[in-house]
Parts: sequence; structure tokens; C-alpha cells
Amino acid sequence: MDFLERLEARAAAVGGQVVLAEGHDPRVIEAAGELAGNSAYDVTLLCPAEARSRAHSELENCGVEVVDPATDPRRTDLAAFLHNRRAHKGLTEEKAFSVIEDPLYFASLLVATGAADASIGGAVRTTADTVRAALHCIGPGEGLRTISSAFVMVHPDSRWGDDGVMVFSDCAVLPDPSSEQLAEVAISAAATFASIVGGEPRVALLSFSTGGSANHPLVEKVRAACSELEARNPGFVFDGELQLDAALVPEIGESKAPGSAVAGRANVFVFPDLNSGNITYKAVERLGGARALGPLMQGLAKPANDLSRGCSVGDIVNASLLSLLQAKG
Repeated sequence: MDFLERLEARAAAVGGQVVLAEGHDPRVIEAAGELAGNSAYDVTLLCPAEARSRAHSELENCGVEVVDPATDPRRTDLAAFLHNRRAHKGLTEEKAFSVIEDPLYFASLLVATGAADASIGGAVRTTADTVRAALHCIGPGEGLRTISSAFVMVHPDSRWGDDGVMVFSDCAVLPDPSSEQLAEVAISAAATFASIVGGEPRVALLSFSTGGSANHPLVEKVRAACSELEARNPGFVFDGELQLDAALVPEIGESKAPGSAVAGRANVFVFPDLNSGNITYKAVERLGGARALGPLMQGLAKPANDLSRGCSVGDIVNASLLSLLQAKG
């Protein structure tokens, strides 16, 4: 059984309710039908009035709940919830009623209030839109202030990570994280690995230096992030600063960082900035033949995940399964 088969089996075992925000898109409608075909999942599809007839005709007898945010009876309670969260930022009650007609906000509010376990958006809207709605409605998890992202990388070579599966973070959100933010990215990425991949995370904080081989402010930032992690006692093994080869290859890890619990066997890779993270995940995907699942949002109190606007039906289904595992993890 490969990782994607295990993913499907684990997600079906935990089940849950997922809300798809962009029900006017035919890919999202098809994905809703595929998800609802498995009795383990309850699916809510947010769909404006002008697209409801199409959704109903394609999803007839599928068991998908089709909802129009503009008329749903939960609007009053959701608007009150949002107003309570955002009044200190100047959001009025009247404006809250207007805002929740945005499907991304409505979906995130369903998750925030416990009416759904996870929400999915971004097939049509931008990442910035999806993240903003999630931050305003759900907010960061306990003890966290940093929202970041992760890709689950499924590599055909089983030598890397855990049987070829690794988590790369952050590759989509934070251009130049501070040392404190890097520490929180590491905490969130470890949680992503534990909930989605399963097993114990071994976290490498990456740099162009290993264990003091170079001195530079960019290296100092990674060292400071490791000191921050030590102070937090996060409950998983980590090491840094490590070069990628020292984190990944056992022989090089033993040579460059002897005695490290992470070097040569890392399964979670924390990049020092968005340049390095984004470039590396795409290189591993395109040149290395890996499958990149994500990006997954991390650091939120509850899952609300983003899609690429070029996503396929399968991508939407996989994002939903990953999100449900996050919710139940």
C-alpha cells in the first residue's frame, strides 16, 4: 500500500465533515460528489443561487449538503460570532452580515463554530483571500502566533524521510520569517507530520551551514530559532543549523553532525526563508519526481486549507482528506 492509499484509508477511518467553499466551480462540484461517495465523509458545498441548479443536478442522491451563504439560516449566528471576534478591529454588526456572504468566510466560520471539521478554498480565489478569511474567523492555535504552510512530499525513493515521505515548510506563506517565527514553523510542521504522515517527526532546521561551519546573520537566525525551540521544549527531536545533505543523507549526517538525533534521518525540513523553501519543493517535485501534496496551512486552531487555482478534482479530494486528518490529529 503506497502513501496515497494509506492516506485514503486513514482519512476514511477518522471521517468528518468538510466544507468546500467554491461550489460554483465544476471541479469542486465533482470533488464533492467523489468525497460523498464514501460514507465516512459528510460534505457541505457552498453554492450561490445562480449555480445551485447545476450543483443539485450533478449531486442528486449523493448526500451533499448544498448551501447558499446569502440565505442560510445560520447567518445570524455566524455574523454574531464574527462580529465578536473582529469588533476590536472595527467590524460592525452590519458589516459582519455582509462579510459572511463571502463563501471563504462562511466556510471558515462553519469550521470555527464546530459545524464542520475543515474547509477548502482557493480553486478560484487567491491564497491571500483564503488565508485572510481563516485568520479572521479561526485564528492561530493555542500558543502560536505564526501561520505558515507545508507540503507533504511523496518521493519515489524510499531512502528519504519515512519511506519516501517528508514534510517541507514553509514554502508558500512567510517570505522572511524571524527566528521566533521559524521556531513556530517547526512546531507546526512537526504537528503536520504527526497528524498526516503518522509516526515521530524528526525536524531539521536548514541553513547553508552545519553546526557552526559558517558564520553569517542568516545562519544566526536559524541558530536562534533552535534556541527558541529548546526553551519551548516542544516534545519532538530537532536539530539545526543543518545543511540539506547533512539532514538527509546518513553518511554525510554522521560526518558533519556526529551524534545528532536528526542528521541523516530527518523527515521534516524547515527552510530559513520562502525563497529556499519554494525553490526546493519545486525542484524536488519537477526534477526529483516527487508528488507535492499541498500547500497545507499550519498554525491555525482548526484546518482551513488552500488550493492552487490550477488544481484538479483529485487535488481537491486529496486536500480534503489531508485536512480531515489535520482536524482529527
